[in-house]
Amino acid sequence: MAIQKLYAGAKLRETRQRLGLTQKDFAGKLGVSLPYLNQMENNNRPVSTTVVLALAQEFGFDVTELSTGDAERMVSDMREALADPVFGDDPPPLADLRLTASNAPALARAFLELHSAYRQTHERLASLDEALGREDARNQSSPWDEVRDFFHYCDNYIDAVDHAAERFAEAGGGQAISDLACARLAALGISVVEADTAQLRHYDRAAGVLTLSSRAAPESRRFQLLLQLALVMQDQLLEATLDFARFQSDAARSIAKIGLANYFAGAAMMPYGRFLTAAQEVRHDLEVLAHRFGASIEQVCHRLSTLQRPGAKGIPFFFVRVDQAGTITKRHSATRLQFARFGGACPLWNVHRAFETPGRFLRQLAETPDGVRYISLARDVSKPGGSFGAPVRRFAIALGCEVKHAGELVYADDLDVSRARAFEPIGISCRICERAECHQRSVPPLERRLQVTPDERGVLPYRVG
Repeated sequence: MAIQKLYAGAKLRETRQRLGLTQKDFAGKLGVSLPYLNQMENNNRPVSTTVVLALAQEFGFDVTELSTGDAERMVSDMREALADPVFGDDPPPLADLRLTASNAPALARAFLELHSAYRQTHERLASLDEALGREDARNQSSPWDEVRDFFHYCDNYIDAVDHAAERFAEAGGGQAISDLACARLAALGISVVEADTAQLRHYDRAAGVLTLSSRAAPESRRFQLLLQLALVMQDQLLEATLDFARFQSDAARSIAKIGLANYFAGAAMMPYGRFLTAAQEVRHDLEVLAHRFGASIEQVCHRLSTLQRPGAKGIPFFFVRVDQAGTITKRHSATRLQFARFGGACPLWNVHRAFETPGRFLRQLAETPDGVRYISLARDVSKPGGSFGAPVRRFAIALGCEVKHAGELVYADDLDVSRARAFEPIGISCRICERAECHQRSVPPLERRLQVTPDERGVLPYRVG
């Protein structure tokens, strides 16, 4: 297999500017000529091995940060945005999108924000009667999408919050995390009680009482306890992080604050160092990790997807949760696999079959149209309402990584990852999937010409040229 060249001009330029060095000084420290550095910063040349080693030795730079994760995310997002019919039937070639994402990431982000604003306006006009009567009808992304993109482009890793949660958990000296949290809240005059109520968590500020539902599973009560502790004890840290994010609306900021508190809770239940060591020790056995850290399978999967601390990174995982309609309700990828921002995921992916086999892990070897191969693990997740007649929420979750990490996963032990035919073809979404022969295709690919022959009918009513 050919070695992929590393084009990371934007990251190289950003590093030099952060260090406050001129191109001449930076080139001297890296041991290359000034013209050569200029060509690398403009992506006319790949970053050489010599430069990678010099970055690590001279500046202690985590060379994994040179990966093209952000660029690939932006390429995926731009392709989906350009699938919008407003752009016509002749979108820019993929090479141009990759060049834009690599050389002009700020321009790519501006384009995505502009398209998001257009979509928001279009949706409001579609419901004109409602929009005319609202004072907040503005041209901006939905708060939910804005927050999701914030975590997405942070690699789902928030360094300051993660470290704070780890310090809190380790300060207990082996004390159970729930007991430690209750003790810290008690020191602030807040008592914690359990009650037979449908509401998972309720904090009465005036009375100083935090009520948790006794109907919820122990791991859910533990998580909600830590979430409230984050809102009470880590308010300054959360607010500082929100200031850095610069959200466009108060609604987005409020949603993000809950998201950061959720992040703190998960990181406190599963402290980074101990959790990473345990995950590597048990080869990412989800059930063992869930038992060891008192967490649910979903919480463990989500935490594994956040292990991207510079200098101590875990396996780059993707993590997704879908509902029974196939709509993605949670998504994150530290891999090259990027999920559709809107609508459902590829129907050929095993996450959709998880509903058919409740309580079981499904394994899948999959290959995306770009030739990258993955191992994917899927399982259904049910969340009972806690009483007779209460609705049960059903989801399916999937966790996966590139197949080169298969040796570090217990789930890959009896899979033949060397056999090409063992990998099922999957995509992202039909409109940007390049596969010409797919029996599950719902709409034609935008970038390909169609041939319609009235006298013939195959799997599809057209041929993709």
